[in-house]
Amino acid sequence: MIKIKDLPPPEDRYPIRRALLSVFDKTGLVPFARRLVALGVDLISTGGTARALQEAGLPVTEVAALTSYPEILDGRVKTLHPAIHGGLLARRNDPEDLAQLTDLGIAPIDLVVVNLYPFSQATAAPDVTDATAIENIDIGGPTMIRAAAKNFFFVGVVTNPADYDAVADELEAHDTGLSLATRRRLAHRAFEHTAAYDRAISDYFARTAAPADPQADAAQDDLPATLQLRLPRHQSLRYGENPHQRAALYGDPSRFFEKLHGKELSFNNLIDLSAALFLIDEFRDAEPTCAILKHTNPCGVASAATLPEAYRKAFATDRQSPFGGIVVVNRPLDRDTAEAIDQIFTELIIAPDYDEGVLDVLMQKKNRRLIRSLAPAREDEAPDVRSVLGGVLVQDRDPVLAPGPELRSTYRVVTKRAPTEAEWRDLDFAWRVVKHVKSNAIIYARDAATLGIGAGQMSRVDASELAVMKGQKSGLDFAGCVIASDAFFPFADGLVAAARTGARAAIQPGGSIRDDEVIAAADEHGMAMIFTGKRHFRH
Repeated sequence: MIKIKDLPPPEDRYPIRRALLSVFDKTGLVPFARRLVALGVDLISTGGTARALQEAGLPVTEVAALTSYPEILDGRVKTLHPAIHGGLLARRNDPEDLAQLTDLGIAPIDLVVVNLYPFSQATAAPDVTDATAIENIDIGGPTMIRAAAKNFFFVGVVTNPADYDAVADELEAHDTGLSLATRRRLAHRAFEHTAAYDRAISDYFARTAAPADPQADAAQDDLPATLQLRLPRHQSLRYGENPHQRAALYGDPSRFFEKLHGKELSFNNLIDLSAALFLIDEFRDAEPTCAILKHTNPCGVASAATLPEAYRKAFATDRQSPFGGIVVVNRPLDRDTAEAIDQIFTELIIAPDYDEGVLDVLMQKKNRRLIRSLAPAREDEAPDVRSVLGGVLVQDRDPVLAPGPELRSTYRVVTKRAPTEAEWRDLDFAWRVVKHVKSNAIIYARDAATLGIGAGQMSRVDASELAVMKGQKSGLDFAGCVIASDAFFPFADGLVAAARTGARAAIQPGGSIRDDEVIAAADEHGMAMIFTGKRHFRH
């Protein structure tokens, strides 16, 4: 059992008399060290850090002078010595610790300034070797950081150059004393630093290790044996899905979007925003496209020669649901489209940019959030992670579909009649949309616009009936349309109902034990049908 001594509490501030500096990233090092020297702090250092300080004309004692050992093994061993770690770990409120330091001629070290070898950068190359990786595993640095952080009652530790000025300011303001609160905060950051470093090393070995079972599924071996998620809190949210639930956003979404106007984004806003950006990314290289979403489901999507026309066609799919919804476009938002959107209340408007004067129009409504998209959603390499009772599920994201002709070559025409060129274009459009609709999902589309969307129903027939009902309520004609289904038709009745509604072509994964019956029904009604071989469930 570890012995806990009964010692008096540490003082709030201890003077910083000696500082050990050993950094790979030398950003801001010399100005910080110069401020320490001006305060009368003695500097101890190693290797390249010591040379950088000496070249700047600063007085510095090399570690070898304290340990009476030179750096050995090509610098692998420099600071691993009682003269260093005794000075770091001694408790200033323990007479026995201080007596041992005196007997051994060891002076306390009050501040450690260390950052580590760039392991992640060194191992980022696909052809990295173990030899390179091993030489970038820092040993002495993490040991000094952990020793100083463990002894934060008495010792300060700085691992990020961004903290140099604040630490120097406090030392100058308080006669070289760091407060206990500051030492504790720095210790927290230090342990975060070493934990991230160790995770990077662990991930490298996991990534490069041979599978324990050579016969194992390679795709499964790509998933980590231990899932480690550690993301900084980006912002606290007012509440979660409902006001009685606490919530916060973790990670760094600033790479993908920025808020230009409106209240802070809520939990539900962020979920809707993410769904909208993933959907519009399917049409990144397409003609002007607009999607309107509600509760992560599209309620209208259209492509057209102009953005105002795309918005008009998307809105026509469902004239009720867009109120309080999300509008996302793949082109800079022009004034005509903005004024059309402005006719009803829209919670979020997302565009890659805004034409001159458009923001002035849209900012007149304070409760509306205006978002600029910055990078394609496809560039987010994070996996899809969802919480379940007792754990989390992890999967690859359903990737953005390839361009039309390339994708078409992977499909199989299973009916007697092949799609016409116009039908092919609509099938491609509908297939891109249906993968972003909650299952069971059905899309009716024509002329690169949705006519009806059926989402989240218990049966595929129900989803189809809902899609038709929505479109007919908006006065839309389904004659000559196409239908897309995120999963196979389990029975022919769903396809027959689509044919009677006016569908002339269908796209679906295939794979049902009754595929032959469904194909026969399509042939009987003169429909063309495509099997993609891939389903797009979205639970």
